[in-house]
Amino acid sequence: QVQLVESGGDVVHTGGSLRLSCAVSGFTNDYDAIGWFRQAPGKEREEVSCITRRMQQTYWKGFGQGRFSVSRDNAKNIVYLQINNLKPEDTAVYYCAARDSEFCSASVYSYDYWGQGTQVTVSS
Repeated sequence: QVQLVESGGDVVHTGGSLRLSCAVSGFTNDYDAIGWFRQAPGKEREEVSCITRRMQQTYWKGFGQGRFSVSRDNAKNIVYLQINNLKPEDTAVYYCAARDSEFCSASVYSYDYWGQGTQVTVSS
């Protein structure tokens, strides 16, 4: 059974940094894609970034402008999302999700497994 567990969310001041982690277990294939999404109060879940088992990275909607960085450690089965220079508008629940494919996707419907989310709150 595939499981994803996020951690690393916290309350930080504007300008701070966080590294979110997503521990993945249960995948038996040699390929997968892990996506990061976030959902702010009253808003739809939006795609942030994704990384494949082969380390191909994708960023959506301007998240690739330098503040967000996705990486993974395949030996530990952990995927990371580094967020620098945090802003109040980054406040959201951050989710990681897995899909049984070697390609990333921006659609939430393309992911088969989801973690429970980790809360990031940025105070001004």
